[in-house]
Amino acid sequence: MEDDGIAYWFIMSARYFRNLCSDRPSEIFYQNPRYILFIHLVVNDMIQVMLTVILFVISYTLYKISSSICCIIMLITLFTTENTPLNVACMAIECYIAICLPLRHSRICTIKKTLMLIGLIWATSMSVVLPDLFVTLATQPLDFFHFTRVCHKRYIFPNPVLVKKSSIIHSVFLVIVWFTIFYTYFRILFTARAASKDSKKARNTIILHGFQVLLYMAKYVGPNLQDVVQQHFLVNYFDSMFAFYIIVHILPRSISPIIYGVRDENFRKYLNRNMLCKCSFTKDRRQSWR
Repeated sequence: MEDDGIAYWFIMSARYFRNLCSDRPSEIFYQNPRYILFIHLVVNDMIQVMLTVILFVISYTLYKISSSICCIIMLITLFTTENTPLNVACMAIECYIAICLPLRHSRICTIKKTLMLIGLIWATSMSVVLPDLFVTLATQPLDFFHFTRVCHKRYIFPNPVLVKKSSIIHSVFLVIVWFTIFYTYFRILFTARAASKDSKKARNTIILHGFQVLLYMAKYVGPNLQDVVQQHFLVNYFDSMFAFYIIVHILPRSISPIIYGVRDENFRKYLNRNMLCKCSFTKDRRQSWR
């Protein structure tokens, strides 16, 4: 059941992104900073889910793989995992500017600055993850990456200092992202008192952002939760870890299409038109076959 859910989410996300990239009407989405950030979020999450699923399949089947191959997969997975909460926080800021500073929105949120912001997100994630690789290269023997081992972060980057480093950085990220969400939420909440329909919708979006980020933040305490799972669910450890993976990684990423797909008027119109066209085309083709 869980495997079918992941496959369904991934296929729908792939179709969603393909439609945005292949159809001419979707060009309007590349001219809006909000949609640019959303498309980046969708692509980033697709890569993250695909790689984590690969790691899970490897852990269930091969169990051990080459450390060098695992390191490459692990680095890209960590990059995309760190990107997501930062991307969500940036989207909350853009929403805040659009509602609370509408006259300055077009000057602050330009396409060029949005692309620079995406580059900054990747640079921040790399600055968090790459030190793990550098420390491992400096402390481990040269043949460390020539052996096969379980493809897990604690075995690929085994230095105990890295665990403390990750805990400190994740705590800082937790404070920054949550402060951003709360600040934007309350500012939009005060602005929404004017009873503007758009402001109420943006306020609800920020609430969903908060719930989404809350789930994302669970990964920052992931190592501690994994230790608890290992101690109390040793018999069904792999099943428990898979449930942990669904809750921490899959569930928050499944909320993004709801926030920016179904609830967004432009996306909803585009998707409805696109789906109706495809359904009518399929129906006409089936009738022609008859």
